[in-house]
Amino acid sequence: MKMKSKRSEQKAQRKRHKEELADAKARRRGERYIERSKPTIEEKPTILIVCEGANTEPGYFNQFRLTSATVKTVGAGCNTVSLVNQAQILSKNGHYNHVWCVFDKDDFPAEDFNEAIRLASNLGFGVAYSNQAFEYWLILHFEDHQGGAMHRDQYGDKLNDYLNPLNCFYAAHGNKEITPDIFDHLMAKVPNTDKRRVDLAIARAERIFNDKDHRSSATEESSTKVYMLVRFLLNYV
Repeated sequence: MKMKSKRSEQKAQRKRHKEELADAKARRRGERYIERSKPTIEEKPTILIVCEGANTEPGYFNQFRLTSATVKTVGAGCNTVSLVNQAQILSKNGHYNHVWCVFDKDDFPAEDFNEAIRLASNLGFGVAYSNQAFEYWLILHFEDHQGGAMHRDQYGDKLNDYLNPLNCFYAAHGNKEITPDIFDHLMAKVPNTDKRRVDLAIARAERIFNDKDHRSSATEESSTKVYMLVRFLLNYV
């Protein structure tokens, strides 16, 4: 009996020693050791993206291949405030962890544009607006464009200056579709660098946005908050 008891004690000591070693290693990594339990399956977050455009924005966001999230895009085809109201209705009828509103300044009155941002923020929705238009976000993948005198009607031609040499074409005066080829180039690395175009666009858009005083988003041309939504989505790729 004494021999059995001694062996049991030695076994217990070895187990404690093993746990202490694991705990010490974890502390060196800035973690706390916790004995592993059976793996659990986490429920994927559901993201609702309500877009003003019926083609460009939904076509763009639907091409993100997310491994741990589900995205539902709705080309609402309505203006700023009504789009936020539509997002509120859709969010109540579904079970979404995150809701984002995507819309442009375009020719909408400044007060409507600013009110839509305020309303969406008060509802806890993410806002990914562009002033003037969504194409400005796409241009930032290729150059550090500061906006200014360029009208949104010129965005498509500017974008094609970069896409055509890549054997792509953006139908700015047609269906404005973001084709898979265009999307791939937006996500690809810049030749001879380790930088992705999308990462450069995020950095440029963030810096330009932070340079604004934010007293009136409607007058902050050119700027875009699409980078916030894209950076959020990339967390789930």
